Amino acid sequence: MNRTSLIALAVAATLPTLAQAADITLSFEGATSFASIADFYSDLGVSFSDAALALSNDELGPYFSHAPTPGTVMFASDSSAVMNVAAGFVDRLQFFYSAANGGLDLVNIYSGLNGTGTLLASVSLFGNAALACSDAPFCRFDLTSVKFAGVAHSVSFGGDAGFVAYDNVSITAVPEPSPLALLLAGTSALAFVVRRRS
Repeated sequence: MNRTSLIALAVAATLPTLAQAADITLSFEGATSFASIADFYSDLGVSFSDAALALSNDELGPYFSHAPTPGTVMFASDSSAVMNVAAGFVDRLQFFYSAANGGLDLVNIYSGLNGTGTLLASVSLFGNAALACSDAPFCRFDLTSVKFAGVAHSVSFGGDAGFVAYDNVSITAVPEPSPLALLLAGTSALAFVVRRRS
């Protein structure tokens, strides 16, 4: 094998990893209030189960205040509220939350889609909404972050459905290789095989 073939093979092998992992923050701004967030973020490779709903303040009263982004937050209508990331995400999950009750809520990070696979990490949320404010049921948003090892594909937010609001959910998504990178990798591998046979 000559030097050119070795270089082409090395470039092909590294192309899919040249893309940097993408930091994504979901603010839920623009999602329809009291409707499932569903595929609102499909362009980012993120989807939500039907129980993950958007919530915006309206004429019936303020539901939340002091959120990092003031227009819309997310809440779980039941225990099946899950966020799925098709390509996966790594390192940590970060979000702001407001919990209207005094009990604990668990947010779980899983290796598989729809809250399946290995449990990679959990974070307990305590009731904080009544601390320092009282102008809305969800009125104090605290930042929390949880680190984990491996690649996660889903987060379960439904541990205490209806009593926790979330905003600015941040992940570091695993980049999917571009079609061009895959084409170059395949072409280089083919050139390597042909050259080796000759």
